[in-house]
Amino acid sequence: MGRTETPPLTSGELAGLDAYWRAANYLAAGQIYLLANPLLTEPLRPEHIKPAALANTWLEGSYSQVYPSVPRDAAGMAELFRRFSFPGGVPSHVAPETPGSIHEGGELGYSLAHAFGAAFDNPGLVVACVVGDGEAETGPLATGWHGHRFLNPARDGAVLPILHLNGYKIANPALLARIAGSELDALLRGYGYQPVYVAGDEPSVMHHQMAAAVDGAMAAIAAIGEQARAGRGAERPRWPLIVLRTPKGWTGPAEVDGLPVAGTWRAHQVPLAEVRTNPAHLRQLSDWLLSYRPDELFDSQGRPRPELLAHIPGGDLRLGACPQANGGLLLRDLVLPDFRDYAIDVGVPGASLSEPTRVLGGMLRDVMRLNTGSANFRVFGPDETESNRLTALLEVTGKTWQEQILPVDEHLAADGRVMEILSEHTCQGWLEGYLLTGRHGLFSCYEAFIHIVDSMFNQHAKWLKVSRALPWRRPVASLNYLLTSHVWRQDHNGFSHQDPGFIDHVVNKKAEVIRVYLPPDANTLLSVADHCLRSRDYVNVIVAGKQPCQDWLGMDAAILHCSRGAGIWEWASSDGDGTEPDVVHHGPAGDLRLPRLPVADPPAHLPAGRAQQHPRPRLHRGGHHDHPVRHGGHEQHGPVSPGDGRDRPGARAEQDRGLAAAADGGYPGPALGLDPGARRGSARSP
Repeated sequence: MGRTETPPLTSGELAGLDAYWRAANYLAAGQIYLLANPLLTEPLRPEHIKPAALANTWLEGSYSQVYPSVPRDAAGMAELFRRFSFPGGVPSHVAPETPGSIHEGGELGYSLAHAFGAAFDNPGLVVACVVGDGEAETGPLATGWHGHRFLNPARDGAVLPILHLNGYKIANPALLARIAGSELDALLRGYGYQPVYVAGDEPSVMHHQMAAAVDGAMAAIAAIGEQARAGRGAERPRWPLIVLRTPKGWTGPAEVDGLPVAGTWRAHQVPLAEVRTNPAHLRQLSDWLLSYRPDELFDSQGRPRPELLAHIPGGDLRLGACPQANGGLLLRDLVLPDFRDYAIDVGVPGASLSEPTRVLGGMLRDVMRLNTGSANFRVFGPDETESNRLTALLEVTGKTWQEQILPVDEHLAADGRVMEILSEHTCQGWLEGYLLTGRHGLFSCYEAFIHIVDSMFNQHAKWLKVSRALPWRRPVASLNYLLTSHVWRQDHNGFSHQDPGFIDHVVNKKAEVIRVYLPPDANTLLSVADHCLRSRDYVNVIVAGKQPCQDWLGMDAAILHCSRGAGIWEWASSDGDGTEPDVVHHGPAGDLRLPRLPVADPPAHLPAGRAQQHPRPRLHRGGHHDHPVRHGGHEQHGPVSPGDGRDRPGARAEQDRGLAAAADGGYPGPALGLDPGARRGSARSP
């Protein structure tokens, strides 16, 4: 006789899971439609209906902990329904307001990149990432599958992708749901995964299948990690992947107005569109909601019944209470070297040349080295770390690589901390996931091609803006861009590599979350980088040259210039006697070229003859911006007290020595037409 296999779930577990599943479905449908009568204790009427990821967090209790005004009872359920996708409420997609979320919903393509970013340097963490079959058609998601090729199971967490094939997008079939099963299997195995399939529409059967698939995947992940940490994982493992195939609109109306809905594109979002005006639709909605048998799920007060909650984990294991999803709770300051130690000695302004980003590379090397033990800093970029002159990083770490390494290869390492893949989307997504789970990083890219992530920047800026208004969301490390190979110095690539427009895109956003820096030389770049690595809750854009350029300011002058903002460079001006200049040359930093210097009395090493062209000029560098660069401790949002570092002792003496002069507060750029009064900067040292 054959052996009878034990089912994945006991009868009690199956009943509890099915009850929880029905409750989550009921709450999800209720959020779409209901303004009142959440338990359907009276016949459904049009005034109960609205004009137009929270369910699980409400059921488990984490949502009510974050929002006490939405308790786990009938009143809280009604409030949950009212808030969802409603003016003054919460978005219809996951967003900062959603406990447990690190992903700004709406735009598709980045779920896997965010998931892998969260898993890097998070041993023991498993990130379950549901990929819809619509999102699976996007370019960033197609590249995102490769994330596991950069995952080191000995030191990182894991990602469990769940590819959900329900067959349709808004109005068209989904590609991966329609290709032959053998072709889909070959595709996923080619990506390097070991797929497991769960398919059907009978709830009790599907619960068993899904439980078995998840149990098997978790066991495989644990075994992979254990082997890697024991030194037995010589080859890159095949990570598990679950393919879940269910009908679109599963458990919803089968037909509406004589047309098929469940299992078709018509089930997308709101299958019953006229419930406020069409009595037949209202009856269908009532039947649909009652099919979940809410009286079995909630008591008379609207509280979830104990048997429904029996298998929900407690504490930080709940979806909405995961500390990694509120990364500021886990964030620790970077250990930073003294940036002054990397200063270029400037005897006479403009007499020597340096490659600013190469100088910065030495500082970043030591940032990496000092934080190796904490494993909380990575540098990301699309195959440009060495091109952007950050080569010094490779003295202390390699470039992450889990695939074959040939003798001719250089700087590739399974435990490397420089992340390079020729996909700006993936680099940005990895960095966002890394930052939002409590770590630090830098994204280095050519200026012209950072436009590829314009919309991803938008979403992250939205996240930061909304998060700042949520007291329970703790500040996270800023997203730092280093943009080089910039528009002014395309010494061999030319027009194809010239586009400074990312700055225009960035400064369209709220000033409370963005900063743009254009340091004119190596020493100002060091000062800016130190400041940005300490900052919180910003997107910092640093545009700096990698080609040899003049060293204009010694370190003391560079610090003063960055701390004070727009300044007069006295050595290049002729109004020291108090007379008004005839010409004022004002520029937003960047790469200051000699032909642009309209100096009346140039230093001996600079070409003469400009005095006749530009009598009594004044050279300004910088812009109007009340967000000065700070050093020491970490910089956070908050009011800047009058004179906070702006009139410190010695500032006037340095100005009088001709090193620099201060205008209004702030750092060169991102003024560009923004109202300084709208900005809020701060410095707070611990």
